[in-house]
Formats: sequence, C-alpha cells, structure tokens
Amino acid sequence: MSRDALVIGINSYTHLNRLNVAAEDAEAIAQQLERHGDFNVWRLPEVVINDQLRVGQKTPVTLTELEEALVKLFKPSGNHAPETALLFFSGHGLRKDRGIQEGFLACSDVNPSQGFYGLSLQWLRRLLQESPIRQQIVWLDCCYSGELLNYAEADPGNRGEGRSLFLMAASREFEPAFEDVSGQHSVLTAALLKGLDPRRQTDGVVTDSTLIEVVAQELHGTTQRPLWMKPSGEILLTGERQAMLTQNLSGVCPYRGLNYFDTGDADYFHGRKDLTDQLLDPLKIGKGNFLAVLGASGSGKSSVVRAGVIHQLQQNCLSGSKHWKICMMTPGERPLESLATAFLEADRTDLARARDLKQAEEAIAEGSTGFARFIRASQSPRILVFVDQFEEVFTLCQNATERQQFIACLLKALEQTGDKLCLVLAMRADFLGKCTEQDYSGLAAKIQSHLVTVKPMTRKELEEAIRKPAEQVGLNVEDTLVTQILKDLGLDEADSPAEARQWEPGSLPLLEYTLEQLWRYRTLDRLTLDRYIRLGGVQETLEKKADEVYQSFSLEEQHVAKRIFLELTQLGEGTEDTRRRVLKQDLSSVNQSAALVDRVIQKLADPAFRLVVTSELVEKGQRSGRFVIIDVAHEALIRHWKKLRQWVNESRIALRIKRTIEEDAREWEQKGKVADYLLQGLKLTEAEGFLENYADSLPLSNLSQALIAASRAERDRQRRQAEERQQRETDLLKKALKAAQIRTIAVSLSAAIVLIAGGFVGWQQQQLQLAFYDIWSGVNQDDSRPTNAFSQVFYDIWLKINPNAFRSTGALNKLLEAAQNFKRNADKHGNEPDIQRAIAYYRQVRAEASKRLNTDHSDDRLPHEKSDLETLFKNTEAPLAELIEKYRLKPLQQELDQAKGSGQFGELLRRTPADLERQYSPGPLRTTYKILMGDLGVKADLNSDGRIINAIEANQIPCKTLERLERLWQETTKNRCSWYDRHTHSFDGNIHSPFSCKELIGRTLTERIFPVPQDSVVDRLKACKLVPDDLSL
Repeated sequence: MSRDALVIGINSYTHLNRLNVAAEDAEAIAQQLERHGDFNVWRLPEVVINDQLRVGQKTPVTLTELEEALVKLFKPSGNHAPETALLFFSGHGLRKDRGIQEGFLACSDVNPSQGFYGLSLQWLRRLLQESPIRQQIVWLDCCYSGELLNYAEADPGNRGEGRSLFLMAASREFEPAFEDVSGQHSVLTAALLKGLDPRRQTDGVVTDSTLIEVVAQELHGTTQRPLWMKPSGEILLTGERQAMLTQNLSGVCPYRGLNYFDTGDADYFHGRKDLTDQLLDPLKIGKGNFLAVLGASGSGKSSVVRAGVIHQLQQNCLSGSKHWKICMMTPGERPLESLATAFLEADRTDLARARDLKQAEEAIAEGSTGFARFIRASQSPRILVFVDQFEEVFTLCQNATERQQFIACLLKALEQTGDKLCLVLAMRADFLGKCTEQDYSGLAAKIQSHLVTVKPMTRKELEEAIRKPAEQVGLNVEDTLVTQILKDLGLDEADSPAEARQWEPGSLPLLEYTLEQLWRYRTLDRLTLDRYIRLGGVQETLEKKADEVYQSFSLEEQHVAKRIFLELTQLGEGTEDTRRRVLKQDLSSVNQSAALVDRVIQKLADPAFRLVVTSELVEKGQRSGRFVIIDVAHEALIRHWKKLRQWVNESRIALRIKRTIEEDAREWEQKGKVADYLLQGLKLTEAEGFLENYADSLPLSNLSQALIAASRAERDRQRRQAEERQQRETDLLKKALKAAQIRTIAVSLSAAIVLIAGGFVGWQQQQLQLAFYDIWSGVNQDDSRPTNAFSQVFYDIWLKINPNAFRSTGALNKLLEAAQNFKRNADKHGNEPDIQRAIAYYRQVRAEASKRLNTDHSDDRLPHEKSDLETLFKNTEAPLAELIEKYRLKPLQQELDQAKGSGQFGELLRRTPADLERQYSPGPLRTTYKILMGDLGVKADLNSDGRIINAIEANQIPCKTLERLERLWQETTKNRCSWYDRHTHSFDGNIHSPFSCKELIGRTLTERIFPVPQDSVVDRLKACKLVPDDLSL
C-alpha cells in the first residue's frame, strides 16, 4: 500500500526540436514528491548518477516504454493497488487535426510527417476510466495538453464510484506551452514546485486546492493559461497534518520498533502467552537445567525469553523463582569476558563491581570446574544464565579455542551443579548446523533433546500484539487497520488455522517498526489505516524510513552512512548475513573524521528512526577506558533494506578481503609484530590490490595499514638482498668467463647446445635444460635462486653465439615433449608448478609455430617444414585447452557462482591497455581477461601491450577455450553475456536493452576483454564458429 508517482521528462527527440529543461522539470518534481509527499516515485527515462536514480537528460523514450509505464501506474498487477497514483509529463505535445482534433504526448521517435504522433490522450483517458486507483492525479506540462480535460469533462467515467480525478494542463487544447528562458524550469513546473512546498503553507499541508491557488497566482498575467479540473474530494499532496494528542494519552510508546521487548517492557508484550507457558515448564526445578530456544531471525526469540519467561520468573510464577539470580548476556567477540560481566549487578558500587568481576573472571579462567565452584558458592537458590543471540559464538568470536572453552565451561558446569545452574540459549535456527561441525562438548545433541522452536504467531496472537499495547496507552486501533495489516502479512480472515501459521516470521520486526511509526504519527486518539497506507505498510515502512534518513544526509555523510552499515554487516558463511558490532573509534579514518562519523551516528540512532543503537563498553581493568559500541537495531534492516542489500552484494568480495587483512593485523599485533606474521606472497598482493581499489570506499584500520606497510618494507628488503646476491653471482660468473678464452667458451657452449638437442644425462644437466626451457617460455621463476641466475647469464651468452638455437622444429618438438611430460605430472599430482610449465611450454610451441608460419618468408619454406609447423600448432590446441579447462576455468566458475549472488562481476575501471589486468576491479571479468591475455592462461597478448594486433596473437587462443568461457558466462547470466549481442546482432551491447548483459553494464565480452583494434579477434571468433560470418565491427 503506497502513494505512487510516475514522472516523465523527455528532452531527446529524433524529428522534433530538442527540449532544454523537460528532464530537469521532471527530476525537480520527483524530488519534491519524495521529500514532502511520501510518494514512491518512478522516473522515465531512468538513469543512475552517483548511486542515485535520476531522470535521464539524453536518454530517449519509446511509445512502448511510455505505455507500459502508464499501465503499471494506473492498472497495476496484483491485489495491492496504491491509494493514490500521480502522473507528471514534461515534453513535447502534439495535435493532429484530420477532421477530428486529437492530442498526443510525444515520445522520442515521433514523426508527424509519417503519421506517428505518439501516445493518444484519448487512450490515456480510457486508461484512467478503467483504473482501480481511488485518487488519480495527472499533470501535463506540454503543448495542447488541455485536450485531456475535454475528454474527461465529456465523459467523467468512474468518478462517481468513489474515485477522485485531479487534472492540470499547461495550456488549453489549442495553445502551446512555454519554457522560461530566464529560469531553470518551464512556466508551469516552476509554479508547481512553489505550490508543492509545504513549508510555504501555514499549516504545513498542500492539498489540490492550495496548489491550484498558488499556480493561478504565479501564472497570473502571463501568456500561458493553465487549465485544471478539481477532484471530487480533497487530496493531500505534500506535507502532513500534525498529530493532536489528547491529555489522557500516555507519552510512552507501547511498541518496541526494531528493539526486542525486555523485562521492563512486559506490560506491553502481548500475543505470546502460550509460548511463554511452554518455555517455563522445562525450567521447573527437577525437570531439567537446559533449554534451547530456536527460531528464524525476527521471530521474537529474545522478546519471549526476556519479556515473557524472565519477567514471569521475576513475578514468582515458579515456586521461589523471584529469588533466582538472572544473568543475561550476548557472546560478542570474547564470550568468556561477556560471561563474567553478566554476573555484575547494576546497584553495586564501582569497587564492589570490580571485586565481583575479578572473582568471576578467575573462576571462569579455571574452566568448568572453577565456574561450577563459583556457581555453588552463590547464595542465590538458583542461577539462570540466558545467552541471547548464541549464534555470535560463530559469527563474532573468531577465536576457535575461546569458542570451545566458552561452550565447555557452560555445559560441563551444568553437569557439576545439578539444579543450581540453569542455562537458556536463544539462537537462530539456521545456525544449528554450525553446532554439529565439531563436538563442542555435546552441544548439538543437548540442543536437539531440549529444543523449543519459536513458530510464527497465529492471527489471534498477532491481533493481540497490535491492539492491546495501544489500548494500554489510551489509543484505539481502527478495525480496518488491523484487517489490512493482517492481510499484508498474508493472513486473510478466511484462512484456516493451519494456513494462518504460514506467514513469514521475519516480518515481526517490520510489523513492530511500522506500529512504532504509526504511534509517532497517530491522529487524535487512534491509529488509522490512512496513516498506515501513507507510511507504506508492513513491507515498506522500514525501507522508506531508512531511505528517507539516508537521503537527508549530505553526499559526504552518505558515504559515511554507507560505510557504517557495511561495517555492521557480518557476511554469512553458508548462512544469511547477520549483525556485527564495531567500535565507534574504528569507523573514523583519514578521509572521514571522528566528528563527521559521530554526526552521522547521532542521526541514525535518533529515537525517531532508531536504525542503529549505541552502547558503552568499559575496558577491562580501566576506570577511564570507555568505548562506544555501534550495532544495527535489528537484522531485519540487513535483510529488508534493498539499498543495504545492494551495497553488501556489491562489496561482498572486498569486505571479505578487508576483514581477512584486519584479522591478520590483529594476529600480528598479538604476536608482538614479529616478521613471521607479516603478509607474504599472494596475501600481500591481495592486500595491495585492496588498497589500490578500495582505500577510499572501505578504508582499512590504522593497524591494518601498518601491517601492509611493514610487509612491503620486508618484501622490498628481501628483494634487495636477492638482487645484490644475484648481482654478485653474475659478476663472479662473468669474471670467470672473461678469464677463459672466449673461443674455448664458444666451443663449450656449442657442445652444450648439442647436448641439449640430444638430451642431457645427469641431474645438473637436466636442471640446466629445464631452466633454459623456463626462460624461453616465460615461466615465472624465483630469481633469488643461484641456479636461475647462472642459467639466465648462460642463456644470454648462448643466444648471442647461437641466435638460431631454438628456431628449428627439432627444438620445438623437444619443448613439446617437455610440455607433455609436465601435463602428465600435473594431471597425476595437481602441482601448480607442473601446471604452469605445461601451459607455458604449450603456448610457446604454439606461438613459435604460428610466427614461423605467418612470417620469415613462410612461402619459401620447404613443404615438409611447413607441414611440421602446422602439425606442431595443431597438436598444441587440444592439450592447452584441456589444461585451461581443468585448472583455470573451474576457479573462474566458482567466481561466477559467487558473483551471481553478490552482483560483483568486476568492471573495466579504465581503458588503458598497457595496464593489463590492473584495468579491472576484482571479479570474474578480470579473471577472464587474465586467462585469455595473461600468464594465467593462453597469453594471447604475446608482446604484453594489452592488445591483440594480428592473427598470430589471436590464433593463440584455442577455440575450445573461447567456447567454454562464453558458455560459463551464459550459464551464469541466463544467456545475456556473450561474445556478441544476439538482439542487436553486433559486438556492441545495448545498455538500454532488457536483454543486454547487465552484469557487464550492457556490454559484450568482446568489448570488455579486447581493446580496439578487434579485427583479428573477430576473425578468430568466426573461425571458431562462435559468431555469425556476416557479423562485423
């Protein structure tokens, strides 16, 4: 349930004059309706600018797009039509006079000379007549728009059936409309913008009457004569009437929004009596000492234990339970510390609390034996420990040893204390599998045998939860409101009891948040359906409020808010994403000051919105060490706020890398920052890539940046040492060679070449031959090894003496044999060095054969030489494609599968071919590039200039590899992403087509992987039968 608006602004026309401000007019109206009118606004044409939807200034609009958008607005599918639908159109209007006068809204491709005028106003009038929308609003800022009023007045259609129609046209049916050459908007739009601003009205409300009054006043005396038709009843357009509170209304909100009901909120906690009784029964002395409460996120686990069970225990519902000691906790990152803190009592002095904390910590440090002794020593007849959000031992506690110790401490203490200790756990049901991954002192079995599942509330229970809290503070709840809420939750009155339990349990926090907002905007002494509709209903209230708060920030503050919510999201590992607490001090960075972060947090935590919550943490053993903790108000925000879901999915890979780096940094600090815990190899490369691509959007902590800096320094130091050592070895070798007679050296080298061609005998000779092949084939080697330094110098001198040493087919055949040997080893053992050599050797044979077939006077070669080269080239294609398939495409497929869920396919950051894979952000697109163009796979880019400039390079790519790459992308993207666009029949994608590859921003794989010129690539694709022969660039 909502108020919907469609704003259309068309600047671009093929056969008519381009307009200057139509799109700007539409965008200004859209923002006014969103800001002050509580409208859900769609834009046409719609583009994304700086992560925000805007009306496109250069994008054309077709007649089909125009018709589909209007049908969606006024005749929506489904059973949830909006209360109000508003259309604003700014663009060209046309008039056709062929015996019968007819008005049209012009789409971009109209061509009056060919009889195509656009969208008929007669068609629009019929659409309005058949629309089920109760309040219909149409504002047309175009020439001849008064035609629509003629049609509507002649046949009011369904206006007598409880429907209201508010029309406004920029000009009469025979008049043009005008743009104000001295202003930013057209004449009518400028007046509308003034009239829609509720701040100009004394009561803060704009209705149809006040808008007409302002527009008439603004256009008085101008050449333009707007027309309007008033609705049959008042329509509230922007602003809102202030709630009037009577004296007998309590100032306490009876609803908890995104917060759980705590023990102090029990008076307003309704609808869970049966479940509360069910949970109390196993807690009776003699019946057991363990209870596991499981349910979906948002099902009300925390509330029913706190405001239901624990409150009842405090009221002595069980014999002597009012004397029990109740300790409530959430595990957090350090569950053992949290357990000790749970035993502190608020009414004790600081000195006494410090003494109690020390005693609890010492007992828990001894494990279950010490903790059991601590429990038995208590004067309370029974101690109940409630561990809320138990899943945090898996999501927030990253120390596996502490996790084991915490669980063992609790469960083994239960065995040693009898009924003295009672343990209650509340956990999300989807984490039960985590409990079975290790033994955890029999946790999984204990949960299974003492489990109560929190099921969705019935219709009757939900009605109690809605009505009774309001009644306790003197508010009435309209019957129609309750009916609509239950209907929106999927519970119709006709549902059977069995069906009544099928609503989505995760909607409970959304319901509470909506009820809290209804209370804030209550009218007189009641909660009304009208306000509920304007809020957006159960499914939209939270999202609309979150969007509203986000949009109220400046651009700089929006960047901070986005980062805060990303940091507060714990990425799921086989489970849904969850909440994550962070220290406020960790949210500030070089680009985002502490004052800026604090300002944003204060707004997000404002009681009117309550999107995040703050709490204080005292550092152990310190009086002044206090830290502010930030947390999302409820995981419902993570699940149901589309903007946040989009952010998380776009940043999922980057967030995982960031948190891995930060975990490594914490370990480095804990180990005394010794060199053994610095980043090395791929980890350091990944960290450097993160800094290059995400340093601004996801800044690392100071500790993490220090780790990367120290790791770089250590790597550079080791490299300098290796280079110095290599240089010393090279100098010694050159001196030795210089000291000998050069002819003797030449003879020795020639003999070595003969030995290489005929096969070496002995381990050292084999290693030298292998080193030669590695250098020739470009295999990456560790240059710090003396053998490689020696081999490189030896290789260089050798080629100076024998420049044609590796140009014979005999040498290529030897390299091919070596490739085959390494492929067999790779297939048998899967060692990466064997895989690298096999791929590198095959592609080197392939490249050399192709070069000789296409250059060096290939026509003058003897037939058998040419045949040998062709055979060599052919014999490398299948094994190279097989290696790529087995060892490079499988990881790519995993990346694509992950990107399918996250939307993070990678993007071309800049078209600078010489930057190679650095042109791309992390993701499967960059991996695809590396497989085709880089050392990871085929390396078709033989000269490393980032381009495919001739057939020699293009033919490096096996057809099977091109085919499999395309198939992987097609399978992941439902056939949208290919080497060419099948709908435009070209290599150029259409960014506006619904069939285009949206994962690559509407582009084709050819466009994204290969920079121009692409002729050789196209020829290769055609030769491989992967694109039609008639396709051209």
